[in-house]
Amino acid sequence: MTLRDRVNTAMKQAMRDKDAGRLATLRLINAAIKDQDIAARGSGSDDGVGDAEVLAILGKMTKQRQESVRAYEEGGRIDLAERERAEVAVIDEFLPRQLNEDEVSDAVDKAISETGATSIRDMGKVMGLLKQNYTGQIDFGAVGPRVKDRLCQGA
Repeated sequence: MTLRDRVNTAMKQAMRDKDAGRLATLRLINAAIKDQDIAARGSGSDDGVGDAEVLAILGKMTKQRQESVRAYEEGGRIDLAERERAEVAVIDEFLPRQLNEDEVSDAVDKAISETGATSIRDMGKVMGLLKQNYTGQIDFGAVGPRVKDRLCQGA
């Protein structure tokens, strides 16, 4: 079952359960996927977006909400922060398990060896391979500096 199908199934279940909060978040996910479908259609693809693109959309939505939680907490709006946390929890159901620190280090080592990266110039190759294999499982904003350090040490 594709991620898109899983979201639609969950949305139907939320309607049956009359779970308004969950339903609203699932509708936001569905709308974001449809927006990307429309954008893909404009570039000549009729199929819409695949699971990799859906994972990227979900990752972006999670990151946006986590930033909102921080902003709301700094502003003293705990009620809004809790609502954002609830949305993150719903989105996380569709994302793969996040890798722990050791697994991220192993993935970086493996990507460096597979690409034959030897200098900072090869960082794009390494990050591309990581994104291809670990989309939704790694925070690429945090792993980028780690890859850069590893490549600088090797040079």
